[in-house]
Amino acid sequence: MNARHQLQLKLAPWALLAVSASWGAAFVIMKPAIERQSVNSFLATRFTFAVIAMILLRPSVLQKINKEMLLKGSLAGLFLGTGYIFQTLGLARTGAAITGFVTGLYVVLTPLIAALFLKERITRFTWFCVVLATIGLGLLSLRGWSVGVGEALVFVSAIAFAAHIVTLSRWSFGLDAYALTIVQLSICALLTGVISLGQGYETPPDSGVWGVVIFTAVIATAVAFIVQTWSQAHMNSTKVAVILTMEVVFAALFAVAFGGESLTLQVSLGGALVLLAMYLIVMKEA
Repeated sequence: MNARHQLQLKLAPWALLAVSASWGAAFVIMKPAIERQSVNSFLATRFTFAVIAMILLRPSVLQKINKEMLLKGSLAGLFLGTGYIFQTLGLARTGAAITGFVTGLYVVLTPLIAALFLKERITRFTWFCVVLATIGLGLLSLRGWSVGVGEALVFVSAIAFAAHIVTLSRWSFGLDAYALTIVQLSICALLTGVISLGQGYETPPDSGVWGVVIFTAVIATAVAFIVQTWSQAHMNSTKVAVILTMEVVFAALFAVAFGGESLTLQVSLGGALVLLAMYLIVMKEA
């Protein structure tokens, strides 16, 4: 193993942590924007803008999209877009807290899918971190429990997000991360665009919503998924899933700092458990 590869292995977990932070921030700033623009219209605008921005920044990257990348990127994008769509459908039918917890169950589903389809061996230590993160997610998100159509739809999204993580871990190595991200996000834009057109597409109504679209498109979508795609070439899927659960912790911190929400003992304990699980995974990789 050369020095460059060793450095990449050390940087990958922290790069994913930065992705989690951007998604946590996006969750907070998107709330008022989605109240003024329909969710699928917002997602379609976000993904389309991200793809256009990436192509304008590096138009030559289109030459790197070959048949193999198109096939693999499209499947990864299908899982990713499906996750966002079912999460949105579920959110409309259940509470945000339950949605956050059920979505976070991809931390459990990821190693199960990896073991089932990729024959990936999951160590006891990794399972311990998975359980720790799941308990933390529950404390962060749950305010009571009910099971219905909404929860079932969100659970489908968790399966799709887990499949996306596993797919990237299997295919991202050796492929151009920038080009692969463009393919994935193009599929997401196509899926959400078709749905939003069917529902009656709504353009962002004001400069405030446009600002949120630009931030989430560039930072929380284009940059974030480039980093995730690159990082997953250097880490296994289960460790990726555990680190990405930090999104919920960052969302809680940003909500307290900028959203006027209070920090309860339950939320603090849940955040600490997720943080501990992430720390243990990262330190084992160091």
